[in-house]
Amino acid sequence: MIENNKNIRILLVDDEPDILEFISYNLKKEGFEIFTASDGKTAIEQAFKTNPHLILLDVMMPGMDGIEVCEYLRSYPAFEQVIIAFLSARNEDYSQISGLNAGGDDYIAKPIQPKVLVSKIKSLLRRSLLIQDNNDEIRHKNIVINRENYTVQYGNELITLPRKEFELLFLLASKPNKVFRREEIYDAIWGDEVVVGNRTIDVHMRRLRERTGIENIKTIKGVGYKYEEE
Repeated sequence: MIENNKNIRILLVDDEPDILEFISYNLKKEGFEIFTASDGKTAIEQAFKTNPHLILLDVMMPGMDGIEVCEYLRSYPAFEQVIIAFLSARNEDYSQISGLNAGGDDYIAKPIQPKVLVSKIKSLLRRSLLIQDNNDEIRHKNIVINRENYTVQYGNELITLPRKEFELLFLLASKPNKVFRREEIYDAIWGDEVVVGNRTIDVHMRRLRERTGIENIKTIKGVGYKYEEE
């Protein structure tokens, strides 16, 4: 477990120098170790070089945009568990969905007050990285979900999931046949302080089903989801 901010590496990517300087200054004041990049290609190089815990990634950049950078990084196992939050002035629903489909964990709209941004970053780190119970394991008939290495043994197949899909599966499977309301899922996985689009749960749930083929995950229309076990 990482105990303080000075051990947290954040890669900040934005093509506007003023934004890079402003956000870097405020995050450094909080003790975070900050690395920066002003374009997609440099962002990828910095990510491999610094191995960040969290990446704040601008969507609209010339050349390789933030969506492409996210997709590229997510294609490598080393970045499957890295937190990626998009930082963009674009607040359209389709843009948020594109970011989530690319493997993003969150979508934060600019402009944002430094204190609010710091709060969101700490919430993401706390919920997604720092306070995991690494000894937890769930076993059902044909599935073993291991929280220590973020793997899912489904039948004879070993599956490695991105963090949010894993947390969704772990949450649902922790109480078989319980219907988790959408509000419960938001609170457990994202928390009250994290900005997410209205379709965040649906997007991640669809990706979870596509990646695993698990048939036990059921949609309860108008209510939420459950892991169905006979």
